[in-house]
Amino acid sequence: MERRSFIRTTGLAGVLAAGVAPAVHAQPVIRWRCASSFPKALDTIYGGAEVFAKKVHDMSGGKFQVSVHAGGELMPPFGIVDALQNGTVEMGHTVPYYFFGKDPTFAIGAAIPFGLNSRQMTAWMFEGNGLKLMREFYAQYNIINFAGGNSGAQMAGWFRKEINTVNDYKGLKFRIGGFAGEVIKRLGGVPQNIPGGEIYQALEKGTIDAAEWVGPYDDQKLGFNKVAPFYYYPGWWEGGPQIDFFLNTKAYESLSAEYKAIVEAAATYAHVDMQAKYDARNPVALKQLVAQKVQLKAFPKAVIDAAFKESMALYSELSASNPTWKKVYSDYANFRRDQNLWFRFTEAQFDRYMQSAKL
Repeated sequence: MERRSFIRTTGLAGVLAAGVAPAVHAQPVIRWRCASSFPKALDTIYGGAEVFAKKVHDMSGGKFQVSVHAGGELMPPFGIVDALQNGTVEMGHTVPYYFFGKDPTFAIGAAIPFGLNSRQMTAWMFEGNGLKLMREFYAQYNIINFAGGNSGAQMAGWFRKEINTVNDYKGLKFRIGGFAGEVIKRLGGVPQNIPGGEIYQALEKGTIDAAEWVGPYDDQKLGFNKVAPFYYYPGWWEGGPQIDFFLNTKAYESLSAEYKAIVEAAATYAHVDMQAKYDARNPVALKQLVAQKVQLKAFPKAVIDAAFKESMALYSELSASNPTWKKVYSDYANFRRDQNLWFRFTEAQFDRYMQSAKL
């Protein structure tokens, strides 16, 4: 069978199942650089880009090569959007909400307080209007995005002192990623947007009073339990944060159809792989942290209620002042409403029972 005819009739899944690469023998050798926002020490989140690079290499028969560079190697961890906009690198691996200062709409592509969980986020992206709307938005930055990972619901981070009331946020210097800092600010806190590789020193030296990252597996690697005693949950600002592959539009459009298919397949694989790793590794790490006398603390309901109220007020204000935010958030909010209705009867009830059962 002629190769291109085979691809048309079987699709990418059929090609991969058959163990052949799509027309790679006719393709040129391509070398791209991927700038990560994460330190190499974090094999889960930084490793997502390495998983992507390996899949691209393997599916292209080694003709499409992507080198991955940790945050700070090619540019500052939060310099990726500027670099892609200028064509300095071909792609990056990052969390969109890091760039909310350019436009709050970036945050919707990752996570916003009291937003979608990881499954709902994937559903909005792949089956709802999420990918379409975010790509329309990113186009003005010369970027096309592909889902590139998710951590699942996160912990709320490490605190030097307990949070018993909303007043305990007053003046609290809190390292918190991206857009959620706007809500912390409204609660009286002082948000600090610090890259992952720099958090430990800031917390150790007392430059900040609290810090959140992802969850037990990463947090243990970063050593936060050595410098702050209270480990809070839940991370109400990150119910399902999506990490993205950002590609320079011109670089992507220069690829052949076969290479574009490989990029999409590799990104989707990395997306699923990342959360599988977090879900498998976080429980073990949490047990280890508790054994080391870490004090797990749940936020009081009154604190979460106050955060919810401020979050909804912020979204209303943005919808009134930012047409792009309003367009994307309106669709997101409608999708979230239906998802919460469905999950209330299924996932939530099942999870609640299983977590109370003595297995």
